Amino acid sequence: MRKKILILSNHFITLYNFRKELINKLILDGHDVFISMPKDDDNSYFSDMGCKIIETPIDRRGINPLTDFRLILCYIKIMKNIKPDIIFSYTIKPNIYGSIASNFTKHKHVSNITGTGATFLEKNLVSTIAKILYKISIKKSYKVFFQNSGDKEYFVQNKLIKNNYSMLPGSGVNLEQYSISELPYDEETNFIFIGRIMHLKGIDQYLECAKRIKVSHPNTNFYIAGFIEEERYKEIIDEYHTKGIINYIGFQKDIKSWIQKCHCTILPSHGGEGIPNVLLESASMSRICIASNINGSKDVIDDGVTGYLFEVGNGKYLVEKVEKFINLSYEEKKSMGLAARHKVESEYDRNIVVTTYLKEI
Repeated sequence: MRKKILILSNHFITLYNFRKELINKLILDGHDVFISMPKDDDNSYFSDMGCKIIETPIDRRGINPLTDFRLILCYIKIMKNIKPDIIFSYTIKPNIYGSIASNFTKHKHVSNITGTGATFLEKNLVSTIAKILYKISIKKSYKVFFQNSGDKEYFVQNKLIKNNYSMLPGSGVNLEQYSISELPYDEETNFIFIGRIMHLKGIDQYLECAKRIKVSHPNTNFYIAGFIEEERYKEIIDEYHTKGIINYIGFQKDIKSWIQKCHCTILPSHGGEGIPNVLLESASMSRICIASNINGSKDVIDDGVTGYLFEVGNGKYLVEKVEKFINLSYEEKKSMGLAARHKVESEYDRNIVVTTYLKEI
């Protein structure tokens, strides 16, 4: 049966990277797909696929009562015009304000908690406001998907949801796109940090680790791929790059080729992740991952089997895990990487996520 499906998103790239298989399947099944997201030159990718794009301005950072209220009104208008059979949303603002709007218009809404970012890492005004907004929004939604058990428990304990929730294996990973790749066999060992360059992502621990490891193991390379999110790191990254401690390669559209060149992916995040896609993609390509022991990362990594976990914010422990990895034989590294691939094949195939969404429709 043909249905109208509305998708609320805050950015083209997140939809492209993590939802394009779902959207393609919806189109192939004959549904009418409407996507509300900010203006972007690449939006034509989805309109060419057959989707109808509704350009919707979203202030992705901070809380501004006026602009956020406008977003709610905008969502209400969109829902009244389209009259969707079901609404899917991702990330905090589309989830919260989309749910408030759908509660008002009485439309079936499915939210996906893709991670909480820095919102609940500290008790402050922002976390208090966020709790209130979640309580008056997604608590009344038809369904809420969680990507890791830690986030789910937090929402349940704080009474931010009722029993209207279910679990998803993150955004899943496209096993064909990120296929097994032979581990490089050379004298140098390559590590990579993939993500926005900011304190929350643990960039300080990565830089500290690179600085210390390069002294004891000069035949190592530490790559950084991603935007500089916090301005104060620009000078630091420039200095470390100039000194040869790290190699800053900026944001990479084709991150797959860089994962392929490296032996190990490091994610020292302080928290707020859903299921980190960078870990899924790296593991899918049979690469070992080293990550902080946080919700999401510890779901993907079996410590000592598919990779290593270390204490959050502890650069010294990260160095220890990196040295442990370096001292493995080539065959041991290869075996660990294949174990990582096997785990994502059995637990994190993106087809599992697509099928779950199709059941809701």
